[in-house]
Amino acid sequence: MLFQFALGESWGWPAKPVHHLMVVAHLTAGILLTAIMGFRIAWRLTKGRQLSYLLRPLDRCFVMSVEYTLYVLLLAEIVLGYLWRWGAGQAMSFFGFLIPSPFTRFPAALLHWIQTIHHWNAWLVVAIATGHGMAAVFHQVILKDGVLDRMMLHGDQRANPLFTQKP
Repeated sequence: MLFQFALGESWGWPAKPVHHLMVVAHLTAGILLTAIMGFRIAWRLTKGRQLSYLLRPLDRCFVMSVEYTLYVLLLAEIVLGYLWRWGAGQAMSFFGFLIPSPFTRFPAALLHWIQTIHHWNAWLVVAIATGHGMAAVFHQVILKDGVLDRMMLHGDQRANPLFTQKP
């Protein structure tokens, strides 16, 4: 996401050849992000980790609301990106392979609205993800409750009481 955000916020600075490469990289990364989100949601619905019953109910509620908010905002960002590109009558580029627009060109006012929402939604995702990351560091450094261990894919995670497997 940070790569996507940095590209989107800075591609207006360089000259045409570099600008074009940045746009193509943004589009390619967006398509990859679409696949990653699809995989992530499928994983979450099937074998995904669940928060431990040891968490206080208020903590559990807050964690779940932030996670699901990020899912919704990321999915909205992806959809808005496709709509903006395809609505402008342009193809999506995936490592140089062009995926044509399935739509007719959108009115300019609608495209501007989609672009604006895409831009501000990106800022919102980065802000919430930053807060989410800061909360994880707070748990690890200040509370020392091992919350970051729950996110690691190594070792015997079943011994960590901060998470359990879905049955």
